[in-house]
Amino acid sequence: MNRSIARSILFALAVLAALAAPFALAGSGKSSSGASMDIVDTAVAAGNFKTLAAALQAAGLVDTLKGAGPFTVFAPTDEAFAKLPAGTLESLLKPENKAKLASILTYHVVPGAVGSDKVVKMTSAKTVQGQSVKISVTGGTVMVDNAKVVKTDIMATNGIIHVIDSVLLPQ
Repeated sequence: MNRSIARSILFALAVLAALAAPFALAGSGKSSSGASMDIVDTAVAAGNFKTLAAALQAAGLVDTLKGAGPFTVFAPTDEAFAKLPAGTLESLLKPENKAKLASILTYHVVPGAVGSDKVVKMTSAKTVQGQSVKISVTGGTVMVDNAKVVKTDIMATNGIIHVIDSVLLPQ
């Protein structure tokens, strides 16, 4: 991992420590959804999205996902990124691949706040990237393209996070 990415991860971990306090302060500064942090800070605080946070930073998308939104993010975990073929992530994090990385990451974002109650009724959703992801439900398992949704409805002040077990790749 290059030094810039490592510094970004260390910074994110420092921010995580500073952000832990709002979770303990019930009713203080929360949105109507009960969330107290935006999508990026919520993901960082969760602890299993370090690779996603580093990728958002490398793609220049942190400020976008800290914006007003609302957004729905199908967020791949660190383990999901680890499933990519060897060298893929490292290549995507290089400055010359910033546009490709941004395209992949925005393929994980749907405009608006789409809760799980709505997701399960959908067959597809148009992403911020421009293409649509396929959504299917079989036996109580929700799939977005080839990724399994493993946790739903993590509320943020500017949207919703649904956790997935694989990185989505646009066609």
